[in-house]
Amino acid sequence: MGRVALEQTLTKHPMHQQTMTQQTMTQQTISAQQFQQQFNSANDTLIDVRAAAEYREIHLVDATNLPLDQITGEQAATHNSERCYLICKAGKRAAMAAEKIAASYPGELIVVEGGTDACVELGMDCQRDKGVMSLERQVRIAAGALVLLGVVLSLTVHSGFIALSAFVGAGLVFAGITDTCGMGLLLTKMPWNR
Repeated sequence: MGRVALEQTLTKHPMHQQTMTQQTMTQQTISAQQFQQQFNSANDTLIDVRAAAEYREIHLVDATNLPLDQITGEQAATHNSERCYLICKAGKRAAMAAEKIAASYPGELIVVEGGTDACVELGMDCQRDKGVMSLERQVRIAAGALVLLGVVLSLTVHSGFIALSAFVGAGLVFAGITDTCGMGLLLTKMPWNR
């Protein structure tokens, strides 16, 4: 059997067609500039996968908030568009969301590289709520307070409390290396960030 005949036989097989369909509905990544040129709010969906507090702080006008820990392909599909753009602060969480929902989303998933930050730099329309404290700022305050508490307690109560400062420092190093912040994830669960 020749190569062409074999390929034709394989493409007729139902299992291969299913695989081909899944492969055609893959995700892609585009720059913020490309997003600005391509996005059409009448036909496309824009989903911001950041935590609710981050979304309230600043988001693109046409964005709908579906946090990464809650998003499903079925939820994304309720917007009835063939193209779904995913955005976060800089792009990493949007890529994670695309991987998470790729199998259950019927259309095209497009990750906006550079995220909301890059779109704001381009001057795209956004909505801001000045009364919201950013998650990044909350992490800095909490980490600083815990380090200071550990130092004060180690000087006044028991020297073992310095371990608290060391633990927070190790957590910050881990967050910097892996680009995953455990304290940030914890803070997103707090009532004021919902």
